[in-house]
Parts: sequence; C-alpha cells; structure tokens
Amino acid sequence: MKALHFGAGNIGRGFIGLILQQSGYEVTFADINENIIGALTERNEYTVEIADESHEKMNVTGVQGIHSQKDPSKLIKAVIEADLITTAVGPNVLKYLAPTLAEGLRQRVSQTEKPLHIIACENMVRGTSQFQEQIQDHLSIEEQASLQGKVAFLDAAVDRIVPLQANQDPLHVIVEPFYEWVIETKGLLLEQLPILQAHFVNDLQPYIERKLFTVNTGHAAAAYLGYQKGYRWIAEAIQDPDILTRTRSVLEETGYVLTNMYSLDHMEHQKYIEKILSRFLNPYLRDEVIRIARSPIRKLQPGDRLVAPARKLLELGKEPVHLSSVIAAALKYDYKEDPEAQKIQQYIAKHGLENAISHFTGATSDSKLFSSIQKNL
Repeated sequence: MKALHFGAGNIGRGFIGLILQQSGYEVTFADINENIIGALTERNEYTVEIADESHEKMNVTGVQGIHSQKDPSKLIKAVIEADLITTAVGPNVLKYLAPTLAEGLRQRVSQTEKPLHIIACENMVRGTSQFQEQIQDHLSIEEQASLQGKVAFLDAAVDRIVPLQANQDPLHVIVEPFYEWVIETKGLLLEQLPILQAHFVNDLQPYIERKLFTVNTGHAAAAYLGYQKGYRWIAEAIQDPDILTRTRSVLEETGYVLTNMYSLDHMEHQKYIEKILSRFLNPYLRDEVIRIARSPIRKLQPGDRLVAPARKLLELGKEPVHLSSVIAAALKYDYKEDPEAQKIQQYIAKHGLENAISHFTGATSDSKLFSSIQKNL
C-alpha cells in the first residue's frame, strides 16, 4: 500500500506519517522545504520521540520525499500510484495543492481502477469537503463524474499537540503521547480503510465540534490569557491558578453547548475536559503561547473556536461570560511578529475596540454577544 502525504512538517512526520507507516503504508512526503525533503530522500527514515517521562523513540522507516514544486512529474506519478492521499499543510494552503491534485486525478482515472481515498488532516471543520470543492474547481463536470466510485473524499478530525521545535536532527520530531484521528465513513470505497489507530464513525460532526470547542477553545483560552500575564509557555501559563480556573470555566461553557447539542454524557465529557487540561500541563511539551495564539483573525471568525460556541451558548439561553473574556483577550493580542495580531491592532487604532468586535467576530452592535464581549474590553 502506498500513501502520499502533503506536508512534511512536524505534524506530518510526527502524527500522520507515523500512523500510516505503522499501518503498513509506504509513505511519500511532498513538501517545498528543501532541507526536509533532501534529508528524507537521503535517509529514508526519521525518529519520533514521545514527550513524557519515557522519552520513547520510534523509527519511521521506508519513507521518501518529493519536492512538490521542483519535481511535478514525480508528484503526479505519486498521485496516480497512491492508495491513500493525506494532507497536513494548514487550511490556507489546501487551495494551492488543488491544481496538482486535479491534474493527478485526471491522469489517474484513465490509468487505473484502483480506489483512492483522500483525507485532509487539517485543523478545520470538514477540511476534506472544502478541499474536494477546491479540486473540483479545476475539473470539468465530465472529469468530476469520472471520479465517482474511484476517488473518495473522507472528512476527518485530528488531534495531537506537536509544538514548534528546533532539534539538531531536522527530521527528529517530539510529540505528545495522546492522539486522536477520527474518520467519517460516508463515501468509503472499501469495507475498511487500513489505518490501524484511526476511529471510524458514521457522523463526524460531534467529534469535530467536541475537539474544536474543547481542545482548540481551551488552548486558545490558555494562550490569550497567558499572553496577557507575560507567560512564554502554555504549560507555565496553565499552572497559574487564575488561568487554569478561567480556562476550565470556558470549557464548562463549551461543554454545556456540546452536551446539549449532541446528548453527550455529562460526566464523560467532564473527564474529557480534565484530560485536555492535563495535556496542556504536560511539562515535557515546550509549547509556546505565541504559537497557540497566532492568527487571531482566523480564531475570531464566527464559525471558529471562540465565537461559534459563544453564539450557541446564547441560543441555549446562557451568557458566554468566560468565552467573551477570551474573545476580548484575543482582540487585545498584540504580538508584534504576528501579522494578524498587528492587523487587528491597526484596525483598533483607527476604528476603536468596539467597532473591532463587529468587524472581526461578526457580532452586531445590538446583539447579546457584542454586549458580553464589550463588558470585558
């Protein structure tokens, strides 16, 4: 079995590539990072280290690398031969992969009947479906029809903390022990997709929002509140009793949303919240506050981790007191090396904080959400 994975960064190597290799795939990484691709091509292996007291190391062998810009013919060949294609490139990069995937699929369907599954393993809601639409933009109606029964796009939710790191070995990657890869089975072309550690479900939506509104929301809360107090590391920030209490309160608000929307067991979800908080406290993960807080414009969008659960909580008749305080902290996030943070601060300087609420969160000035955020400015 052959897997083509776009994105040879830390998440690609330390999470998706590792699991695929353990599941029996020959993994080829496609990326534009010359150093990483060069090292993969030369060595065909790398090491993944678990960030806990064991420091367990696992060798990932038999891997290859393709420079996706400099060797397009080799990349198209890999698309044609793959049994599985995955991505971990970041939500904003998928659109740049779409033309290559479209060309590869165009050539593939004329050469093989072998089924292909495509999964975008991105930190976004239904990333594969969005990726599918971007690919279809480069295919005719007839070409799209030719993919039916041969190519399946499966939505997924992924979760593993892989902090930024600078290791002496550029391929070595350190990851947390916990991981979750949930894949929706709608459209599956095989009776079972051979990914041993993945969890397959009929309906992904509860898992998407549980992860987004707990892991991502909690991480954002710890980051923006930690930044306000001058902490550098997430584990350091979450040890602050005030930040821990406020982050837990945020997750109790999102937990109210999740348990009411999806009939999740309240006690089980409380255990899940505590598990997430324990992950943030992991002293072996040196995860910077500014990494988690980065790109605040994206994080403040109406459908993302802060505003979406706040809106849903209001629909359930409760004020998002703690979520609103984190939204306000995100609007005040002013790290100078973060372009999105600077765009927000420039907007505030010109138009004021209150106008920034509507501009970046979509909350109108007459809404309860606007009022709730305004109290925390």
